[in-house]
Amino acid sequence: MKKSIHTVHNSEKSRWENKVQGNSKPLSFHHTKENALDRAEKIAGKTNAEHFIHGKNGKIQERNSYGNDPFPPRG
Repeated sequence: MKKSIHTVHNSEKSRWENKVQGNSKPLSFHHTKENALDRAEKIAGKTNAEHFIHGKNGKIQERNSYGNDPFPPRG
């Protein structure tokens, strides 16, 4: 099972962090959400992971998957 990457806001440290699901330490941290998203997309693309983008309120705003997506999608 591949792990997911989550882009989340850390309000205590006023920064955006990319975390791998199941790990407490951030994979990377950034001053802007845009920079965090760029980095997370590169990592997710290389590892065929899913990328969850959270807002400052913690709710998932967007979800992207990279890698072997079935085509056509089931649905």
